[in-house]
Amino acid sequence: MTRRSEPIFNVPAVVIAVIAACVFVHLARVYVLSDDENVDFLITFAFIPARYSAASVFSGELPGGWAADIWTFVTYAFIHGNATHLLVNSIWLLPFGSAVARRLGTVRFLAFFAVTAAAGAAFHLATNFGSEQPVIGASAAISGFMAASVRFAFQRGGPLDMLRGGDEESYRVPAVPLLAALRDMRIVAFLGAWFGLNILFGIGTLAMPGVQQAVAWQAHIGGFLAGLILFALFDPIAAPQPQTEVDGADAKPQPESGSGGENPPPAA
Repeated sequence: MTRRSEPIFNVPAVVIAVIAACVFVHLARVYVLSDDENVDFLITFAFIPARYSAASVFSGELPGGWAADIWTFVTYAFIHGNATHLLVNSIWLLPFGSAVARRLGTVRFLAFFAVTAAAGAAFHLATNFGSEQPVIGASAAISGFMAASVRFAFQRGGPLDMLRGGDEESYRVPAVPLLAALRDMRIVAFLGAWFGLNILFGIGTLAMPGVQQAVAWQAHIGGFLAGLILFALFDPIAAPQPQTEVDGADAKPQPESGSGGENPPPAA
């Protein structure tokens, strides 16, 4: 009998496709587009807060018009500053994106990617309104995947349960409710470390490898919060029903044994 490979070595196709798209965009910018064409490409597909400020000198002049005002909330995530920036994001996407992809499936994964990327851009816009500095990179969406993974990875039988061994079923354990997650010290420690690192990025104490410009840490936070809060809207695994709904006060009383009443139907 052939032994099935461990899931860690079977990266979901949708994760490979996202990384391949990012690689394709980067190679095209480096080897196909001229310098002027590359600038035009960035202005059209990177996220630029100045697009949305009437006071900006670029207001109404950036290419793409109203359509770019919408699509750049997502397209910026497929653009990277250089090969190192792309490599670092790909390395982070592989474990966290794969965990979420195994749980959500292809369509939900892509929708979740778009929503967390857009949330990251929106949070950056709110905190950098009018900025002319383009924002690029998949870090906001990756942050969303990191947040989503903590909703189920630490659960009994989940991917990080040493007794489970990381089999496919471990990615389908019911997710912990958000409020319950915030009472789990492992999750709280993870959240504390993650937010601490991004605060250090924000005050300039840390630099992201391969990124010369300032790190858009606000986009990271926006993507992370969206992934943490909105995960339940995308999760196809039903949450366990409260015990009271099965045998609590709302259950109809059954006749006692020997009372002459009909036998109750078997519990489903």
